[in-house]
Amino acid sequence: MLGMSVVGALILSTLVAPVDATADSAPSEKITLDIKTINGSGCPAGTATASADVASDNTSFTVRYTNFTAKAGGGVSALEGRKNCQINVLVHVPQGFTYAIAEVEYRGFAHIESGASALEQANYYFTGTSPTARVRHTFPGPFHGVWRATDTTDVAELVFAPCGESRNLNINAELRADAGSSAGGSYIEMDSEHASVDTIYHFAWKTC
Repeated sequence: MLGMSVVGALILSTLVAPVDATADSAPSEKITLDIKTINGSGCPAGTATASADVASDNTSFTVRYTNFTAKAGGGVSALEGRKNCQINVLVHVPQGFTYAIAEVEYRGFAHIESGASALEQANYYFTGTSPTARVRHTFPGPFHGVWRATDTTDVAELVFAPCGESRNLNINAELRADAGSSAGGSYIEMDSEHASVDTIYHFAWKTC
């Protein structure tokens, strides 16, 4: 009986105390980012830009877009109704740490006529891994102002970059506008010319 109890305790310990536990705090060494490529219908070369900055406490980084807008109605082409922008970024991580994206705060500006609608969705993946699931955030009209949406990942579902490897992070964001039954023009955008419009990616850290 004692032997069985010891084995049972070891199995339980394995289940509740995984080796890959998240770190209690972010690394103290400064994190830096290098944007490698930017492409997509919402940020074609030469017409749009994006930038990324790391928070001073290494808990998150912010992405700001320029001219990333989806439009519908008012005589605009149907091609304007769906736009995407993919950013490929290398996060320089201190030795002994790796990271996952635990939460993302999306913000933008929109004008949506009555009868029209818009949506934002995004996912990310490390080079060589499968993309995360996309979560749709839909905004019905009438609406005019700053929109906000948040995606949160459960601890058990966090996807960490492989320890000791330089894997680029791919961020793929999409905006859509649908005129629906409206007569006027509508749009949804993530454009840094509006105050408080940016996307914040929150890190989860793990020791390797």
